[in-house]
Amino acid sequence: MKNLFLVLFVFISSSALAQLNSEEKKIIEYINAHLKESEQLLIESVNINSGTLNVEGVKKVGAVYRKELDKIGFATEWIILPDSLKRAGHLVATVKGPQGKKLFLIGHLDTVFELDMAFAPYTKLNDSTATGQGVNDMKGGNVVMIGALKALGALGLLKNTHIIAYFTGDEESSGVPHQVARQDFIDRAKTTDIALGFEGAAGLNTVAVARRGIGGWKLNVEAKTGHSAGVFSEGAGYGAIYEAARVINEFRTQLANEKYLTFNAGLMSGGSEIKIDPSAAKVEAIGKTNIISPAAYVAGDLRFISEAQRDKAREKMRTIVSQSLNGTKSSISFSDGLPAMEPTEGNYRLVNFLDGVSRDMGIGATKAGDPGSRGAGDISDIAKYVDSLDGMGASGGGAHKPGETINLKEFPYLIQRAAIMIYRLTRENAVVK
Repeated sequence: MKNLFLVLFVFISSSALAQLNSEEKKIIEYINAHLKESEQLLIESVNINSGTLNVEGVKKVGAVYRKELDKIGFATEWIILPDSLKRAGHLVATVKGPQGKKLFLIGHLDTVFELDMAFAPYTKLNDSTATGQGVNDMKGGNVVMIGALKALGALGLLKNTHIIAYFTGDEESSGVPHQVARQDFIDRAKTTDIALGFEGAAGLNTVAVARRGIGGWKLNVEAKTGHSAGVFSEGAGYGAIYEAARVINEFRTQLANEKYLTFNAGLMSGGSEIKIDPSAAKVEAIGKTNIISPAAYVAGDLRFISEAQRDKAREKMRTIVSQSLNGTKSSISFSDGLPAMEPTEGNYRLVNFLDGVSRDMGIGATKAGDPGSRGAGDISDIAKYVDSLDGMGASGGGAHKPGETINLKEFPYLIQRAAIMIYRLTRENAVVK
């Protein structure tokens, strides 16, 4: 069939397959036999524009996935958000039973590619690579999850299990207030034991035990003004621009070497008069070279691996700000964005569990990636409540960029690995250690 791709298989040796039980071997056989269905689902969803602000497009992708999940036997529902959020809502699919671990599987329907951007449909580049909007982030990951669940459902292996598959509609640009957009998501996650995120994989053998959190900061500086001939004097002081420069340079010298911590100054202005857009995305300034600046403004972000690291950094930044130059006065405020998914012991135990699956499949070891390499995502909102693992989705490159790609050779193995991971976690005797 036109536009369907053929996957080049790397055959797993019989000795490796011997590590799998009979049900797990059937899972792999089913996935291999139905790869074209997974491929077609990927193509269909990629070819629907679902930029976060394209509400109808996000709903169309949700409808495509909902149809597949209904066939498996999940109870599906659409979570409607308040109109004021201007977001499509979320798709939730559930099976409820008493057996094994209660799982929370995470995907998202939206992409960063909005309707006013040039559309890039699914295109096969060669036998191992395809491109298209959201093919990796994260429609490929969604299909990995759904393909795994379809195999388990077809083989009767979802019976008595407890699984919530949650696909948000605004991961790339959350509705505001964020607490409203994510309340249902958080509440449902709290009822489970383990969360598995299907964001893009760094590769077949690497997963994420952590994602850095993000918040914002704003620095406001007031100062005496006057003729520039008196700058630095006891009476005139240093002016607001020098004070702002002192503060952000001290941030750099005192905090820049702390592992996993970054703090970017992304917007800066100073002058005789400044006007700040309420969104903090734009400022206007008026000034002259012979006038000491009475006002300055800097806005930036702060990224951290834990709440403790965030709080420590904020306190040090406040201390730096309080040590104002003569004739100036500075204040700093902080805003919360997404929390960190901290690299907990429970998360590392899940890596060990998945590593056992990978080795038994004969595809090599699976290890935890660098805890500081990923930014915040949906899983960050719930990682404090349940043991969590992310990066279970499709592998590839160029996420959020034109030309985003998926690795077609690894795609079937990622579906297989996810299916066996879910299967083992939902057995009566499941133990994660």
